Formats: sequence, structure tokens, C-alpha cells
Amino acid sequence: MASAPHNVAMGPESGSLTVSESYFWARGIARERARNFYYSFRLLSADKHNAISAVYAFMRHCDDLSDEQGASREAIEGWRLELDRALAGDLPPHPVWPGFVDAVRRFSIPHHIFYDMIEGVLSDLEPRRIQTFDELYQYCYQVASVVGLSVIHIFGFHDDRAPLLAEKCGIAFQLTNIIRDVKEDADRDRVYLPENDLARFKASASEDSEQLRSLLRYEGAKARAYYEESRPLLEMVDAGSRSSLRALMDIYSALLDEIDASDYDVMRRRISLPAWKKTWLMLRALI
Repeated sequence: MASAPHNVAMGPESGSLTVSESYFWARGIARERARNFYYSFRLLSADKHNAISAVYAFMRHCDDLSDEQGASREAIEGWRLELDRALAGDLPPHPVWPGFVDAVRRFSIPHHIFYDMIEGVLSDLEPRRIQTFDELYQYCYQVASVVGLSVIHIFGFHDDRAPLLAEKCGIAFQLTNIIRDVKEDADRDRVYLPENDLARFKASASEDSEQLRSLLRYEGAKARAYYEESRPLLEMVDAGSRSSLRALMDIYSALLDEIDASDYDVMRRRISLPAWKKTWLMLRALI
């Protein structure tokens, strides 16, 4: 069983934050920003909740570096250098690092996961055009499957197939996000729908049309297939983590259901689940 976080500073440049203080900060970031994810975090034991919040806070900041005003390669490369230092035990002053490093060590999360995400985020700095679904899959892996791979190390798992299923689950989540955010992404000159699919359906990612909705239904069917393929993962993670994973999968599946029920009307509004439904799904997963 994991021990409680140490109440000592984790390095000379950590800004005097203790691990406990860093975890407290990360839980605030997760509560404010995670939306769909945070409902599932609440079903975890305290040590796993802390760890998953710290990893989320790291990834949230990494993603923000490609989306916020002033986004630049220099900023993301600077974050990569901070990651190098933190994993080597020389903590930079950002408040995420003490908790993040404690979580990575405690749950033996492979370091390459975090570098893979940085590569995915770097690719978002330029106007984006995905050519094929294989290219889209690789992008989804870098920005979403890596989340699933880090999460199952925190959850704990007992089957060698679990990492591959966590990868597929991440693909399903990111495809759902891409379908939901088509307009927002197009406004940022990012088109994640594969160019060969857009051509085949004679659709534009910046114009609401029956052709676009047909393409989104097609991508939605792929996402649903990945949800189903990854469902056995529920029995592969530690028993104490299953309700959290179930809540997460159910919430994202329900979001895809909501998009489907709207007939893929994603160009005129941003579709989301109401808080009461997320809470209900969380309680159902717990029961």
C-alpha cells in the first residue's frame, strides 16, 4: 500500500512547497479544470486521487502551453527541460513538481509517457491538417492515450493486456473530443478530421452540412467501437479503482451519446453533459 505523502520540500528550487502542498494545489487545478475527469477522481482513495490530480495538472499545463495566448515552441521546450530536471530530482519552482515527482515514483509511471505528450502538444503549434486515420490515431495516442497509460499505473492493473486497452480507451476519448470541438478547432486553423475522409464525404470542417454530419457519424462509430474494445479494462484494474474507471468511461460514452442524440449538431453549439448527469453516472459507478 502506498504511504502518505512526505511533509518535506522536494528540492532546493521547489519554492518551499511540500509534497502535500503540491498535491493540494493540483487537486484544486483538477477540480477547476478537469470537468469530466474530476467526477471519477473523487471515487479514488486519497493517495490515488492526489497522484492522478498531480499528473492531470502536469498535462493540463502542458496542453495550455499550446493553446493559450503566447503559445510557442520555446515555452513547450522549456517545460520539457523542467521535466528533465524534475525527474532527475532537481525540482524547478513550479508548484506541480513536488507532487508530480512523488506520484511518478510512487506508482512507477514510465517517463516516456510524459515526453510523448509533449511531442503531441508541440504538433499543435502549427496549423494542423491530418491526412489519414493512422495519422490521427498517432496524434490521439500522444495527447490522450498517454493519459490512460499514466492513469492505469495509478489505478494498478494485473493483466499484460491492460496498457493496450488503456491506449484504445484514450483514442475513444479523444475522438469524442474531436467530434465535439470541430468548430472550435477549425476556428484555430486545426482540422483533425482526416483529409481523405473529408474528401470522401465531400465535407468541410468549417461548414455545417449533412456531408459533415455524415462524416462525424462515421468517426463517432469508430469512437464507439474503441469504447467497446476497451471495456474489458474494467476487470483488469485493481478492484478499488474500478468505480473510478467505470465513471470515466461512462461519462465520456454518455457525451458521445449526447452528440449522437443532437444529430451531430456541433457547429452551432458546444455539447456537454450537465453536472447532474455526471454526478448520477459517478454514483451509479460507485454502486
